[in-house]
Amino acid sequence: MQEQLARLRARFAGFGSRAPAEAPGLVALDVGTEFAKALVLEIAQDDEGRQVGSVRGSGRQRQGLTHMQSGTVSDIDAVVANCQRALAEARGMAGLQPTSAVIGIAGELVKGTTSMGAVRRDDPHVPISEEELQRIVEQVQIEALADAERRIAWESGVERLDVRLVHAAVVELKIDGYPVSNPIGFTGAQLELGVFNAFAPMVHLGALQSVASQLGLHLLGVIAEPYAVATCLDPGELGDAGAVFVDIGGGTTDVALVRRGGIAGTKMLALGGRAFTKGLAERFALSFARAESLKLAAGTDGELPERVDRENLAAALSEDAAVWLGAGSRVPVRRRCRAAADRHGAGWRRVVAPSAVCPEAGGPRPGAP
Repeated sequence: MQEQLARLRARFAGFGSRAPAEAPGLVALDVGTEFAKALVLEIAQDDEGRQVGSVRGSGRQRQGLTHMQSGTVSDIDAVVANCQRALAEARGMAGLQPTSAVIGIAGELVKGTTSMGAVRRDDPHVPISEEELQRIVEQVQIEALADAERRIAWESGVERLDVRLVHAAVVELKIDGYPVSNPIGFTGAQLELGVFNAFAPMVHLGALQSVASQLGLHLLGVIAEPYAVATCLDPGELGDAGAVFVDIGGGTTDVALVRRGGIAGTKMLALGGRAFTKGLAERFALSFARAESLKLAAGTDGELPERVDRENLAAALSEDAAVWLGAGSRVPVRRRCRAAADRHGAGWRRVVAPSAVCPEAGGPRPGAP
């Protein structure tokens, strides 16, 4: 199914192509607020002819305070330099020099949602063709793009932003209410499908394109990071209730809702680990670096690096955590979650709420500066 969306993705996104045939591997690049991280993968075919990647090397480099803002690039030259160091470490570990790359994208203006569409076919006895399916998917995505443009314009306060499709994936298909994995060749009167779409302002995509270009990488595509995290776990392990994936980064917190084996939607919040650090810096009159060390030490039993009482430190962190959880909001958390869930499908009230929360974070290694 994903191959059938390749042409559509290229039409909306305006970039992305096949890797050079001679490419020895693949680079996965995560340009995070706190760290630039790189993986080098060796690509091989398994017994079933599928391409499978094996991680051969990894590297990371801490970003400066002004290099990234809430998950988006704010200093391209500095980010390129950090990515070069992370990439050199990963390549050296792997012994490979791949030039093709996939880059993750985050930020509060990156919007991901699953759009549902239902089409009554003119002739239910004619088998569904790839061309018919693509027309239906395209119509669903055009409507989703218009909705994403309205949401991003409202949140950013800037009208007529150039919004592009980052990537798309078909997550649910039914013919006359019967679930199928590939509808090509089936007959039926009504086709229902759910398409996950991730959209982002072109200025964010353009910055990542510039980073890839200056690194000498052939950019295969950009993927919304919550989607990438949520698809790492086998849907069979989640059950019908699904799960909520929470990725707490340095500048943003990414949330993905998975149910019935597909991505129902994603949300990116401009709140991450740096918010706690800045709170400690203001409360105890510390530099950002010293406040960061104090924050990391709060979770240990060792001596604190600053002359700060542990109870006062715990109280300061708890206050910021209360903001993260929404305790200070006028709208209760449950009501806000319900409203968000309603946007991802009117049938939400008829399904079981996710029973699992899967936290993920990419902070410093234990003992790292």
